[in-house]
Amino acid sequence: MKLSTTLEYAADPRAAADRAAALERAGLDAVWVAEAYGFDSPTIMGYLAARTERMLIGSAVINVYSRTPALIAQTAAGLDALTGGRAVLGIGASGPQVVEGWHGRRYDRPLGRTRETITLARRIWRREVIEHHGITDLPLPPEKGGTLGRPLKLLTHPVRPAIPIQVAALGPANVRMTAELADGWLPFLYVPEHAAKVWGAPLAEGTARRDPALGPLDVVAGGPLAIGPDAEAVRDRLRPLIALYVGGMGAPGRNFYHDLMCAYGYEAEAHAVQRHFLAGRRRDAESAVPAELCALASLAGPEGYVRERVEAFRESGVTVLDVTPVGPDQERLVERIKEWL
Repeated sequence: MKLSTTLEYAADPRAAADRAAALERAGLDAVWVAEAYGFDSPTIMGYLAARTERMLIGSAVINVYSRTPALIAQTAAGLDALTGGRAVLGIGASGPQVVEGWHGRRYDRPLGRTRETITLARRIWRREVIEHHGITDLPLPPEKGGTLGRPLKLLTHPVRPAIPIQVAALGPANVRMTAELADGWLPFLYVPEHAAKVWGAPLAEGTARRDPALGPLDVVAGGPLAIGPDAEAVRDRLRPLIALYVGGMGAPGRNFYHDLMCAYGYEAEAHAVQRHFLAGRRRDAESAVPAELCALASLAGPEGYVRERVEAFRESGVTVLDVTPVGPDQERLVERIKEWL
């Protein structure tokens, strides 16, 4: 199992990159750069390319609506060149809150758009000739004032003909497609004890259709990391994040994160979180997040407990343990986990 971390949305990107470089020296294998409606991830990934030497640099995630598949492929190829073959393309459908509310794009056909992006990106990196008319927005024919573009192939030569593609997926159909097509899976709010119950069937179904040439599916998951007698308090850092996603990233009846919390068995609590959050009672929403969920989705507590959590993630199929070190000596935390791994 490899070790990664995710840069915080709201952190100063240069300071965060400096911390990531220090964690690389401590043994970190990969860093993920989030985007949502903060800074764009490719810019920060390019800066990380200059600040690091060995670790993988991935987007987690670029949504498949705000950029065309060709631009996503071009961006990943450019980042792969800057990193010397260390880029990982993390993509996802995101959700209506970001896609419609922030980008002003219609949230439609998320699976089709994700599949399209994966397929076209791989063809583009192989420098195949592309004649693409879009999954939904077909160009106007010449008689109606449109023009037919000439088929093209990528002008520059990628460092690698295949860049790893990781997909953020939660729903059964999306997870099934991810297991079939992607190099890796980026689940949110992953609880090892509930993973098989929620995702076992779609993972198995997708894997049955998977091209053996892709190799095994990577699974990237983890949580806040802290070791010590008082480290349990770190688990509460998940409360605002869970409340935001379960309560505010979507409307009632159209919120993937709320559905996931219900699937884990916290249906009453999920409804309470959403009700409080949408009414503007954020503190109440955070308080309604179950302490058990925070504990199971984190790696914070005495050393023995954290070792047990690491093994729980490993046994559930996680291949890249994604941690957020908390404390004054984050480098030492990474070194200790690397020793265990």
